[in-house]
Amino acid sequence: MMVYLGYLFMGLTCVRLLVSFCNWWSRCYLPKPKKYTSRGGVSVLIPARNEANAIGFLLEDLMGCKDTIQEILVYNDNSTDDTAKVVRTYMERCAYIRLIEGDELPSGWLGKNHACHRLATEAHGDRLLFLDADVRVESDLIERAVSYMNEQGLTLLSVFPKQEMTSWGTRISIPLMNLILLSLLPLSLVRLSPWTCFSAANGQFMLFDAATYLHYMPHKLFKHNRVEDIRILKFFKERRLKVATLLGDQSIRCLMYRDLGSAINGFTKNIFYFFGGSQYLTIFFVLYTTIAPGWIFMFNGLEMGMIYLVCLVLIQLFVSLASKQSVLYNVLLMPVKQIVLVSIVYKAIQNFRNKTLIWKDRNILQ
Repeated sequence: MMVYLGYLFMGLTCVRLLVSFCNWWSRCYLPKPKKYTSRGGVSVLIPARNEANAIGFLLEDLMGCKDTIQEILVYNDNSTDDTAKVVRTYMERCAYIRLIEGDELPSGWLGKNHACHRLATEAHGDRLLFLDADVRVESDLIERAVSYMNEQGLTLLSVFPKQEMTSWGTRISIPLMNLILLSLLPLSLVRLSPWTCFSAANGQFMLFDAATYLHYMPHKLFKHNRVEDIRILKFFKERRLKVATLLGDQSIRCLMYRDLGSAINGFTKNIFYFFGGSQYLTIFFVLYTTIAPGWIFMFNGLEMGMIYLVCLVLIQLFVSLASKQSVLYNVLLMPVKQIVLVSIVYKAIQNFRNKTLIWKDRNILQ
């Protein structure tokens, strides 16, 4: 029995290795188009709550994309810092930046979902691009995204930005997101397969065909969903609408978290959704990845144990290369990252039981 369980762990790890290799080999990045097929017509929509330290950098980047952008709308979601003041300084320099002052959050809504919905109702472009305020973009990024969307006939394109890590706390936490994603989901199948189980999206960058968005109003449909990005993409796939999710390179980056505490707190709100919303699958994954190394060495022998470790290192290698992250750090920090993953899941279970998760000064589990 113990030996067969070891074989099961080994088989799961080989599948993850194969998926990781496919994601690295398929190079799911936004391509450089042979011909740009669109200029203008993009409404950039930025929900912002206490983003004074970040939003100026994004607005500065976006002003370099002026040939593609029709308007930039920022929704100030009752910030208590200088977010609105920063935006107004850019409005003085750029006529197509507009600030929308947020009203009180209606009952039954999450803040970001409501902000995105309000932004969409004010937009006039034929493409709606939702960007988080802590994202950075290069000047041709939006034009490349629109061209790719036109070439593929997409109604929704999401991109996982390259994550910037500025502290040891973030180096042992943020890579977990792509490790789980890229070792379990062949990203190409988000576009190629009609099955909704192959779904992934990142709300940091979501580009919609405006007519399709305004027809369904997806942020309103999923107004209390904490992982509205994945749910919206699934919703589109359920209606046989063409969608795609890609990985970001240096042309799109995000400083999502600055320290370990904020990273753990952030991941606890959506860790179950990495596994289809199932707590049981999440707990199984964490238990399997935690005990499997010792188990295989103990019950399946030294040789299989060494093969298992090589598979783990190769998974880290392919995921790191695909994510544009440091292979050395990700391999050396594997044991520490596993401890952080256990901490995230434990805290998520506690939050779920207590119905308490404070995110940007709001309890999003009520």
